[in-house]
Amino acid sequence: MVTPLRIVVSDPIIAPFRAQLEATAEPHEWVYATSGDAAELNRVAADADVLVLSKLAEPADLRESSIRLAHVTGAGTDRVDVALLPADVAICNTGHHGRSIAEHVIMQLLMLRRRALTTDAQLRSGEWRTVASDPATPYHRLAFGDTLGVVGTGEIGQEVAALAAGLGMRTIGVRRNASAGVPAGSSFERVYGFDELEAFLGECDIVVVCAPLNDETRGMISRPQLAAMKPTAHLLNVARGGVLDEDAVAEAVADGTIAGVGLDVWWGGNDGLRAPKSVARFASLPNTVVSPHHSGHAEQVFIARARDIAHNIDRLAAGLPLERQVR
Repeated sequence: MVTPLRIVVSDPIIAPFRAQLEATAEPHEWVYATSGDAAELNRVAADADVLVLSKLAEPADLRESSIRLAHVTGAGTDRVDVALLPADVAICNTGHHGRSIAEHVIMQLLMLRRRALTTDAQLRSGEWRTVASDPATPYHRLAFGDTLGVVGTGEIGQEVAALAAGLGMRTIGVRRNASAGVPAGSSFERVYGFDELEAFLGECDIVVVCAPLNDETRGMISRPQLAAMKPTAHLLNVARGGVLDEDAVAEAVADGTIAGVGLDVWWGGNDGLRAPKSVARFASLPNTVVSPHHSGHAEQVFIARARDIAHNIDRLAAGLPLERQVR
């Protein structure tokens, strides 16, 4: 028997998957503090061994707590202020969202190419507009044979490339270290470095942004990069809003520098059910498809993530090396 651990879960999205979280080899003490109240979290996590979280910011402060493992419930750790945790805490993440996000990308790609929102609205209003009935109606453009470029060639980027290749698209990528070459087993034909970004963009008919947000990627696609794209190209972002320059992208979509955008991530956060202000700016444009940062929210994703977390808790309890440890 191992000594039971005290585990505090603060992420309300993973909390419904208690059956998978608590399916550890040995029983532990579980506390669910998902209200978002920092004072409650500070109190219940002070003597915790494990904190399962998606974000951490002031006024939460767990530097003096007993936490040994902070397990993030997704891949990104940019919303966790590690300075608010004990200095020697292990930080792990999880994934499994690549396929879900890739399917979302393909959906948005086809919606933009087929003008799905426009034609849906027209038909619902009683208008029958096709190239046969209205000479002003544009023809569709197939995805087949076009080039899809992915900025960021990790789990998500590789899943996007695989599905795009299944549509008969040529796929290329951009990664920080181009000398590492094409990721093994991926569908990429070629990989560029960050210093070749504009040349890469000029080749693409579709650009999908999957890179994590950090000092190197913040605002990496702005006016010069958008100007390097084809005017017929579409830009899709499933990474973080801050990887794109909001003003530059809005202007490029409005003035025809690029053909349109699909956005699942935004600049600024939601206020409960109220969307960030940046959403209205793009939703008013006809050549956009927008969604509320839910591309990875497939049920299977959270089941797999909860199992990962339970597995790492088993390893912590047994004194074994943790998996997916990022610090």
